[in-house]
Amino acid sequence: MKPKTFRLFIKPGCPWCVEAREWLDHHDYSYEVLDVSGDPNARREMLALTGQSKAPSAEIDGHVLPDFGADELEIFLKKHGYSV
Repeated sequence: MKPKTFRLFIKPGCPWCVEAREWLDHHDYSYEVLDVSGDPNARREMLALTGQSKAPSAEIDGHVLPDFGADELEIFLKKHGYSV
């Protein structure tokens, strides 16, 4: 099962953000990218959701994963019943 909504908060040039996107693309996940460096609304929303300013962060079907690496993303998705 894949998520219905997947929003990925990123900062351009962030190596962890690049790694997360590559992992998601490799595993055929669809996701919306929100650039918190260039979009003040996305930054405010990420801060409200996660309580921090670190990227990448994600909101996946209402579940929040703040400041993660690709290995943590895989664990999180499996924990919530998504296919990897």
